[in-house]
Amino acid sequence: MAAPAALPPVVDAGTWQRQLDALRAREKAATRELDAIAAQRRRLPMVEMPDYTLEGEQGPIRLVDVFDGRSQLIAYHHMWFPHKQWQCPGCTGFTSQFTRLEVLDNYDARFVIVTQGPIEEALEYKRRVGNKMTWYSTANSPFGGDVGAPPGGGFAVNVFLRDGDTVYRTWHTNGRGTEQLSYTFALIDLLPYGRQEEWQDSPEGWPQSPTYSRWASSEDIAALYGPDA
Repeated sequence: MAAPAALPPVVDAGTWQRQLDALRAREKAATRELDAIAAQRRRLPMVEMPDYTLEGEQGPIRLVDVFDGRSQLIAYHHMWFPHKQWQCPGCTGFTSQFTRLEVLDNYDARFVIVTQGPIEEALEYKRRVGNKMTWYSTANSPFGGDVGAPPGGGFAVNVFLRDGDTVYRTWHTNGRGTEQLSYTFALIDLLPYGRQEEWQDSPEGWPQSPTYSRWASSEDIAALYGPDA
């Protein structure tokens, strides 16, 4: 690999510790702010949802049954391009991180993928890239469009709460709002050079490249996790 374009300044341990302590104060403040945001999120009102029918691996399934008996549901809406062999690399990379979701069982919750792609194509893509989450299709339902993920639209996250047979929508985000669910950017942002993307505020001489250029392609992810890996 090529030598880095620039290096952080070298200082004595005391100077380093003082600057780390100053940064830590900001990090702690951000943590407290995130706690406050989560508290506000828990106080959001909710909206009652119609009785949607999606398509699952076993056929048509009511939205209330996607909960699989649990009271809370997180749905990631995966971008879909009709008749394409490889789907959105961002969505493919994001969802490939979630291989051990049993932890949600202790919180009476489930995390699934919903896509506008026909269920047969969606399940084939899931297999091709080695995805472990449960997939559903909203191709024959207005559900995706009603919750911010219409055909031809982008990705989104929605959270739902079930009370008996009634489902409520409690939260939604899209764009960079989904980053809080990902561990990859959290790790990369710890590195001295960060994401190395042009939009980032970095010191002069830091390596930077076009946005998305370092992201794994869907083909790369399939090579790592798919059936032929």
